[in-house]
Amino acid sequence: MKFLNINNVKSINSFFLYVLVIFSSTVFTNVLSDTTTIYSAKEKPEFIFNLHTVPFIDRDYIGFKEFLGFFESGSDYRKINRFGYLGKYQFGKGTLKIYGVNDLNDFIKNPQLQEKVFLMNIKRNKWILRREIKKYSNIFLGDLYISESGILAAAHLSGPGNVKKFLRNKASKDFNKKDANGTSISDYIRIFKNYNLRNINQERKPKINQ
Repeated sequence: MKFLNINNVKSINSFFLYVLVIFSSTVFTNVLSDTTTIYSAKEKPEFIFNLHTVPFIDRDYIGFKEFLGFFESGSDYRKINRFGYLGKYQFGKGTLKIYGVNDLNDFIKNPQLQEKVFLMNIKRNKWILRREIKKYSNIFLGDLYISESGILAAAHLSGPGNVKKFLRNKASKDFNKKDANGTSISDYIRIFKNYNLRNINQERKPKINQ
């Protein structure tokens, strides 16, 4: 099991939440399976689906990225899933090329690079979705509450283009794309709602070395 570096956590409360989530995933996996596999939350969301409501988590960029990283990979920088998505945040090869990352072996061994790519991707998606963020944040589409962080998490899951279509079609089920694990755009909008990402600037072409 790979634990979070305490130096990357903004508060002790965030660290304890992270340990709680890891513990919950480990216990439930061991109880329900005869194997020793530790799943990411996205692979087995029924284990901890409601833990994002724990009140003492910091609702800032650090809390957002660490919880999303756990959902994607169990926070394992070296994870490569069966579809070829890589690292803590499970990036695809196409997305990595946007940021000039072509050496996948280096990427999977380089936590600092993975964190930089994640931040650059958030900045870029924030620019691409700037109109949607302004128009739909802090409102309901049906019973689905929309927030900036939920929109950006959904863009990480399904791409900004699919999120645009989903929002512009009033959260229609016909546009609620799912990934290979069955996680949908609306799932991520719900799970990652109301994190404060206002200090993250939107950028059209963020550079990895800036």
